[in-house]
Amino acid sequence: MATRKSIPSGAVWEDFVGYSRAVQVGNQLEISGTVAAEEDLSDPPDLYKETRSVLNKLQRVLEGAGFSLSDVVRTRMFVTDISQWEDVGRAHGEFFRDIKPATSMVQVKGLIDPRYHVEIEITAIRG
Repeated sequence: MATRKSIPSGAVWEDFVGYSRAVQVGNQLEISGTVAAEEDLSDPPDLYKETRSVLNKLQRVLEGAGFSLSDVVRTRMFVTDISQWEDVGRAHGEFFRDIKPATSMVQVKGLIDPRYHVEIEITAIRG
């Protein structure tokens, strides 16, 4: 049986909610929904910049666990305003244009904090 390894980020919410930033089982890595860094939020929202911030954070989690963007097989994007899908998609394409993971982009009513407009989950499998 493959070993399960939790990868925390150190966020206070992990213990409160009961989750890990990522969980690795064997050669598969699941990364929890991730939002932008505080300094990359803007008013009015810039979903392109916010999405790039999220993807940069996710890339750091991947690399910290010994994975890379090329191992990503699935992304799930949750956005609060689907009319801005092109900004989100453009940022996603800059990271994944050549990798082309399976993906979904879904509009949601809101995220955990109203300052966030994009949240992304990733599944990666190391070959």
